[in-house]
Amino acid sequence: MAKYTVKRLLQSLITVLVIATIVFLLMRMLPTDYYFTEDQVMKLTEEQKNDQLMAAGMLDPIGEQLLRFYGQIIRLDFGTSRRIQNGQPVVAVIGSKFTVSMRMGLISMAFSLVLGVALGILQTRNKDHLLDHVGAGYTILVNAVPSLVSYSLVLVVGSKVFGLPSLYSTRNVGESSILPIICISLSSVAYYALWTRRYMVDELNKDYIKLARIKGMATKDIMVKHVLKNAFVPLIQYIPTSLLLTISGSLLAERFFSVPGMGPLLTDAITRYDLNVVQTLVILYASLGIIGVFLGDVAMMILDPRIKLVDKGGTR
Repeated sequence: MAKYTVKRLLQSLITVLVIATIVFLLMRMLPTDYYFTEDQVMKLTEEQKNDQLMAAGMLDPIGEQLLRFYGQIIRLDFGTSRRIQNGQPVVAVIGSKFTVSMRMGLISMAFSLVLGVALGILQTRNKDHLLDHVGAGYTILVNAVPSLVSYSLVLVVGSKVFGLPSLYSTRNVGESSILPIICISLSSVAYYALWTRRYMVDELNKDYIKLARIKGMATKDIMVKHVLKNAFVPLIQYIPTSLLLTISGSLLAERFFSVPGMGPLLTDAITRYDLNVVQTLVILYASLGIIGVFLGDVAMMILDPRIKLVDKGGTR
């Protein structure tokens, strides 16, 4: 386990560094005018622009800029925002939005996991019957209908029928978060239901389940002690990744309900050429994805001790 952890840590650091380097170089390929705000472009002379670019190190050789960028990453110094919130530290800009997305993401993840797994179990218990067809129909519908259409339906029903706020409000966080959470959870519920059912049906067709039935083991005990436990092993690998990426924000849902979260931040930063915000967000998302994969492997090993992360040679 220790060898695996060290190896994965080194691989993760290299991966994040490569991703950050690519984004850094791509951002430096854009015209330097994007470094300035609209007012600065109109008011500053070319000499003044060059002076500011030189002071910021933007005119230094690309190798020097890259080494300086690596040093900032090591010191966790991500600079300040120039467009989203001019002059504010990037960490503060992201932190205020991350809190909103994290709260909604954790709630939607818990809701999705409980409801999705429960639906998958019910579909398995009632395989090829009405409830199974209803669950399959929901999964197909969620994946077939464009998200904006399903979000609009949730918005109309929630606001007109139940009187819920149609837009997010910091003055009424509780009620105004209900519709966005439901929308974020729609596809996740379908995902967990689909794969819970699929893995449980696979387990039910295995020989050891047939042997347990022949021995007279109760159906409930078979489902809980064997089928559900073994079916949950491959499913749990993806839960940490889904959790970490969910709390980092949902672009479409947050923009649809005007939630001041992380979702739209990256696209806004790219559109407005907020260099430091873009670089920091890319590093953050890459790190969350890599951490999620690692935690998924560990969780799978804990749930099923027969799974080994390393072989005798020390490789995964």
